[in-house]
Amino acid sequence: MNFALLRLLCLIAFTPLAYGADWPCFRGPDRDGIAHAEKGINKEWNQRAPKTLWKITLSDNGWAAPAVVNGKLYLVDHQGKEDVVRALDAATGKDLWSFAYADAETNRYGFTVTTPLVLDNKVYTFSRKGKIHCLNAATGEKLWAHDVVSEYSAAIPPWGYTASPVVDGKMLLLGVSGSGAAMVSLNKENGETLWKAGNYKMSYSSPVIGTLHGRKQCLVYCGEGLRGIDLETGVELWLQPWPTPWGQKKCPTPIVIGDRVFITSAEGGETGVIDLSTGAPVIVWKHTEMQDHFTTPVFYHDRIYGSSDPKFLACVNPADGKILWKQESGQNTSVIGVDDTVLALSGQTGELLMVDVTTPDYKELGRFTPLGGTSWAAPIIADGRLYIRNQKELACIDLK
Repeated sequence: MNFALLRLLCLIAFTPLAYGADWPCFRGPDRDGIAHAEKGINKEWNQRAPKTLWKITLSDNGWAAPAVVNGKLYLVDHQGKEDVVRALDAATGKDLWSFAYADAETNRYGFTVTTPLVLDNKVYTFSRKGKIHCLNAATGEKLWAHDVVSEYSAAIPPWGYTASPVVDGKMLLLGVSGSGAAMVSLNKENGETLWKAGNYKMSYSSPVIGTLHGRKQCLVYCGEGLRGIDLETGVELWLQPWPTPWGQKKCPTPIVIGDRVFITSAEGGETGVIDLSTGAPVIVWKHTEMQDHFTTPVFYHDRIYGSSDPKFLACVNPADGKILWKQESGQNTSVIGVDDTVLALSGQTGELLMVDVTTPDYKELGRFTPLGGTSWAAPIIADGRLYIRNQKELACIDLK
């Protein structure tokens, strides 16, 4: 199978949210965890460690990743009993504006963990307790807001809502787990409900937009398995059972590769590939040799790179599931693709590895520790800068 062609099809299967070197949402401008626009980065870390440009203190004690658009960085912090949406100058770390609202009062591995979505001068945030806000990206003014728990009779998942929102056309898509509203589509301009559908429980995985068998659809990973749903109505198109030992619990976001979908789960769950080239799901392969706790892998240079329990970075051939290599890296390693490399952040120690992905063999180019400590949030890259966080700080690092 020609995976180079599948990679191209994957990139053109949807309209990206931004162009150039922005990182406007969870998993970046193409929603694939790769900074395609970044070239010419420093790849000699052992000889010339990247320079930290600035650091700021965070108070949420958690894992919320930022987004960067038009030179501004957006993230959700927390103080007291309130979430605090912050906008910063991406080059200096200087605060530009903030917007606070009441949310979770108890720290449970942090507070809100979703990534802001920034589009058309609007910032969308989704809180741990199910509050969706649309703010003016320049000023922080509230444009509209909803509480999905009260409005859709939804039950907050045990660890709170963790799935980042997704935009497609005029629709803002949310996993809600409501009564007759497992998934909800809102008008991204005014917040009006376009449709609500489904009675299943969402997992902690974010929705994915993909074109499979020529049909554009939304993929949602639930407790029972992977579902394809119609974007216009929310009606279920197909279901591939893929249970996890934790039911509706931890499972990374699926990866669309042409007409195929890579899926993985943790703690005894299975990893594999589902083919939808005929419109109906067919399992190509599956095994338990790679298990990713919750960080989402990347498909880059025709291979899958991701964390594997209990403490490895793994490289997998998506065609047959063969593990090409495993490298000890610490638990819950986050990965991001850039300039023919994968940067792998150890969730356990905060050490950052750079791996050459132009070869199927493990080839390390360097490593350093920008912040250290438990670091579960995936790094992001925008305008030649790497933004990385642990529980207490956010750092901006020069990649050139």
